[in-house]
Amino acid sequence: GGDSIGGAIVVDSPAPEFAKPGEGNLFKGEAGAFYRSNGNGKGGNLSATFATEQLSMTYTASTAQADNYTAGGDFKPAGWAYINDGKSITQSTKWLAGNEVGSTMYESGNQSLGFALRHANHLVELKYGIQDIPYQGFPNQRMDMTANDGEHLNLHYTGRFDWGNLQARAYKEHTRHKMNFLEDKAYWYQNNAPGMPMDTEGMNTGVTIKAEMVLSERDLLRVGGEFQQYRFSDWWPPSGTGGMSPLTFLDINEGERDRYAVFGEWEARWTPQWMTQFGVRHETVKMDTGRVQGYKTGDTTYAADAAAFNAADRGKTDQNWDMTALARYTVDRQKDFEFGYAQKTRSPNLYERYAWSTGGMAMNMINMVGDGNGYVGNLDLKPEVAHTLSATFNWHGTEQKNWGLKFTPYYTYVQDYINARRCAAADTKATTNTFCNAANVTAANTFVFLKYANQDANLYGFDVSGFFPLASNTGFGSFTMSGMLNYVRGKTADGTSDNLYNIMPLNAKLAVEQQLGNWSNTVEAVFVDDKTDVSAIRNEIKTPGYALLNLRSSYTWKQARLDVGIDNLFDKLYYHPLSGAYVGQGTTMPPTASTGSPLWGVAVPGMGRSIYVGMNVKF
Repeated sequence: GGDSIGGAIVVDSPAPEFAKPGEGNLFKGEAGAFYRSNGNGKGGNLSATFATEQLSMTYTASTAQADNYTAGGDFKPAGWAYINDGKSITQSTKWLAGNEVGSTMYESGNQSLGFALRHANHLVELKYGIQDIPYQGFPNQRMDMTANDGEHLNLHYTGRFDWGNLQARAYKEHTRHKMNFLEDKAYWYQNNAPGMPMDTEGMNTGVTIKAEMVLSERDLLRVGGEFQQYRFSDWWPPSGTGGMSPLTFLDINEGERDRYAVFGEWEARWTPQWMTQFGVRHETVKMDTGRVQGYKTGDTTYAADAAAFNAADRGKTDQNWDMTALARYTVDRQKDFEFGYAQKTRSPNLYERYAWSTGGMAMNMINMVGDGNGYVGNLDLKPEVAHTLSATFNWHGTEQKNWGLKFTPYYTYVQDYINARRCAAADTKATTNTFCNAANVTAANTFVFLKYANQDANLYGFDVSGFFPLASNTGFGSFTMSGMLNYVRGKTADGTSDNLYNIMPLNAKLAVEQQLGNWSNTVEAVFVDDKTDVSAIRNEIKTPGYALLNLRSSYTWKQARLDVGIDNLFDKLYYHPLSGAYVGQGTTMPPTASTGSPLWGVAVPGMGRSIYVGMNVKF
């Protein structure tokens, strides 16, 4: 797919099942439940299918709920979730232990109903689903989700013809979303403001069609087109009688983001050893948004920024090109090598282009990366274009199941990478409650305010993965070792030489799996290096290295499967390098620190020891 500069993970739903010829109607199902000790996590799942030889109907449902989880040790002082610090006007009655990670509670439910009809070489599927998330806390965001209701409809056709295959898909997704504060974050603010409500609504509609045509014994051609229409609004109802009143703050007002794409790919198998692929994709991205307003008209915080934004040309059109070239050489049954080049392009999203206010509180509400900082958009952003060179060296057994070793080095140059810079006085029209100033430009060891900006960047690294048998058919079963090693480095290439944000340091995973009859047992070790190459512009938090040990076991008996395990066996206190800044409790919204505000420099810790058990039964 387009509109991204990284790889895409395609997840296909399970294919519909039909009754076998002459065996009558098919009825089957599955039910399961799980429990996790850390955070008191629990949930269940249910599915049922009824099918004839031509018609299939499937219903699925799942639910999950958990309280706050605890880390492997104290990472902050114990105390009330929030206090009356003059900005919050109440004190919490909830006490958080030093190892309790605030705002990590959640509850969710999903249901879907699917129909499938097949005739000869044609298959039509229709799926409808709903999602209900009553609440979800975010430990690396200043606000929590207090409601999220979504529904989706998906129509899919697959057909096989003498000339090849044809697929078509049409979909519609609707989401209604609300943000405010859950119980670990201060709710009542000055001027009797009951929270800081944020409401969003999005509608995503699209059509995709693609064909695969066999041109000859050597050549295969894939062509297609895609259209996606995205509509989105983000508005903040007034709260209290102070600065967040009396009007509704319009952050994204009827935002539009439409994509039109055509693509083609030619695959050729020149010899039994050589295969090539060449692909090209052109995509037009059109964006626009309506007029905006702050909580007040004529005030010194929002009015000037809103007027400048409303007077600007907000309609944007990007013409984006993606290209790929790949060659694969199969040396023999145990070795094959790939070499490739890819150009991929992503246009800015609605927030990156259209978030308009430089007021401190408003900027704090605009954050998609969990670093605790505030952001403002940039109407002049360009699409980012990534040029990637990569190779894959793959050694494996003749059956590709006995053993395998894969090594993939890569290098990427990103032109106009969508990064951020410190917000300065020249970036704001506001005269009060803005933090786009000289002090913000040089601030260290604190949360800061940023404006999205294009910068060139370099990324390079490698991925290694492999597996091989240790012993087979012993009195204790068969043993297999598997592992992976990953490294990536990212820096700006515009003279600042700053490290890119949210880059994973060197990390590895090693596992030994035992298969003994119906039993499967795994011992897994996870290793992560220190994160010291951090983004200075964002005051990104450094994290220490760590090692974790996990144990897993499963037993399959007839139609039932039991899973048990222990994650983080030794209850290690650790901080995942990509977890972000901890702002999961306290008075989280003031632009400047107060007595009860989260402290800069604390990363979100990972989960401590957790024992889990799950059972699934098929019928």
